[in-house]
Amino acid sequence: ADFDAKKKRKVAEIYQALNSDPIDVAALRRMAISEGGLLTDEIRRKVWPKLLSVNTDDLPPLPGKELREDSKDYQQVLLDVRRSLRRFPPGMPDDQREVLQEELIDIILHVLKRNPQLHYYQGYHDIVVTFLLVVGDRLATALVEKLSTHHLRDFMDPTMDNTKHILNYLMPIIDQVNPEVHDFMQSAEVGTIFALSWLITWFGHVLSDFRHVVRLYDFFLACHPLMPIYFAAVIVLHREQEVLDCECDMASVHHLLSQIPQDLPYESLISKAGDLFVQFPPSELTKEAAQAAQAERTAASTFKDFELASVQQRPDTVLRQRFRERLRGEERLRGEERTKSILTKPRTNRFVKLAVMGLTVALGAAALAVVKSALEWAPKFELQIFP
Repeated sequence: ADFDAKKKRKVAEIYQALNSDPIDVAALRRMAISEGGLLTDEIRRKVWPKLLSVNTDDLPPLPGKELREDSKDYQQVLLDVRRSLRRFPPGMPDDQREVLQEELIDIILHVLKRNPQLHYYQGYHDIVVTFLLVVGDRLATALVEKLSTHHLRDFMDPTMDNTKHILNYLMPIIDQVNPEVHDFMQSAEVGTIFALSWLITWFGHVLSDFRHVVRLYDFFLACHPLMPIYFAAVIVLHREQEVLDCECDMASVHHLLSQIPQDLPYESLISKAGDLFVQFPPSELTKEAAQAAQAERTAASTFKDFELASVQQRPDTVLRQRFRERLRGEERLRGEERTKSILTKPRTNRFVKLAVMGLTVALGAAALAVVKSALEWAPKFELQIFP
């Protein structure tokens, strides 16, 4: 009864945020992050477009079959989609699944044709199929296109350089929380490649229960683009004892970590990932992340502007906020100097910070911080969301 009452309350709060003028996107983000996420696919169909600032009244027309004739990626996409049987609900009739697979191919080719700067990668279809199953083909096309030019942008470069850069955040996060696990993994020389499929498919490829996949998508859509790597870190940290009990060699540790458990405590891990993002924002983790030259090429750096454009979804409000952002430019530069000093602090200070903050920040506080202030840790970036 208590669970049902909480669920009803949350549904009412979500619809209140949707019906406010302007739409309360910050509240929707908090709802997507907090326990249970957005609860139902019906609600996701309404909220996901708001989180991505997609106008549902102006959806692209369904693509024609000529897409397939003109696309250099068609054969690879076709092969990947044919192999994606396990991503469809068990028991779905073959003819229904085949229709969805055709739609999946068209969505991918449509996005690639409209955005020639994007390069298809194996695993991309695992993300697209999640949107297709939840919101249908036309809306999925619009959402995936926005996602591909923002959160997923790094994965769609001609090379894997930026993807590797994001994977490089994994070990520093683990080191901040559990140096013993970090040092063990370093000794085993396991690297981070075990988490590659987690990251580039937003865990869609490795989790068998669709409910868990969409719950994570609620979380990731509401947060900074680097949140999936924080979630990857908390999975490793959750398996601390298994890791330390493993043979300390690359093959053994890689095999253990690449077999992701299906019974993870998702709500607890989501809460911890949010906490870690608040305690150890990206700018504190690596010097590379703070370098403007690298940052300008990554999705993380454009997220501040992307979030700004979706906050209230009213052009005059966005323009006023942009003006205020420019006035704060000098403060941001001073903040970068502070970041450089943080990066040089010895490890003991990390534990002092952990002790002061507590190992688990209340989820509500973490969610609020992620929504309100996480973006201030991204490197300075000239606002260019509509080039």
